[in-house]
Amino acid sequence: MSNLPLEIIEMLGGTIAKVVPVTIALALVFSVLSYFWACNPGAPWWRKRELVTDLCYWFFVPLFARVLRIGLLVLGAGVLFNIHDADELIAFYDNGHGPLAELPLWLQAVLFLVLSDFMLYWLHRMFHGGGFWKYHAIHHSSEQLEWISAARFHPVNLFLGTILVDVILLVAGISPNIMLWVGPFTTFHSAFVHANLNWALGPFRYVLATPVFHRWHHSPLDDGGNSNFAGTFPVWDILFGTFRMPENRLPENYGKDEQAIPSEIVGQLAYPFRR
Repeated sequence: MSNLPLEIIEMLGGTIAKVVPVTIALALVFSVLSYFWACNPGAPWWRKRELVTDLCYWFFVPLFARVLRIGLLVLGAGVLFNIHDADELIAFYDNGHGPLAELPLWLQAVLFLVLSDFMLYWLHRMFHGGGFWKYHAIHHSSEQLEWISAARFHPVNLFLGTILVDVILLVAGISPNIMLWVGPFTTFHSAFVHANLNWALGPFRYVLATPVFHRWHHSPLDDGGNSNFAGTFPVWDILFGTFRMPENRLPENYGKDEQAIPSEIVGQLAYPFRR
């Protein structure tokens, strides 16, 4: 009989072991880049007021995401494909299944990036309206936007806005092996677009989301916070009329729309339920 609690602990320990070197590498890279090409003047990221809060999210989110993603994949296999045996589950997901799994891995990776970004664009817009904003407001609460702010997501936002999309595409048949390519890219790119950099990348601003592009999204709602919803490919904002990149101007202020949000992680997790 397998020792499930021990296996879970080992899995979570392995996740943390991967996060630590990635965090150190990103910290070094963006410390150097923001020293030379900062978008907004001020203290470096390691002196930001809510650094402890962001660090908690930075290490909590991968653990939460991995546990929930695996749980939903197991549930999906059982409900949709009547697969319940552990070995059969591993074999079922190992290299994907169905027509999508027959495609070359690089093409599956491209499909995953494009389809997930399209779905996330509309989910992102959903979170900017109605009763969903109180969850997404947590991500927008950082007034000192830095690369380490990239993981500041309420679990409800993370579940509906990221994890569920991943699970849908993997259950549809895309091989989990593409995560070996997609995972490092999305981790770096998410930190990149939140970094304090004045990079707009010239004409490539229409191809790939940049720090300036995304910093406009984090500006106050009446200045640009309801624009630039795409996470990776700005083409969605261009097609659906939400693209904003003013010429000869950089965003200046962030997190000004929800003054009542607590600065510590426990208060932020409880915030949507207290409103």
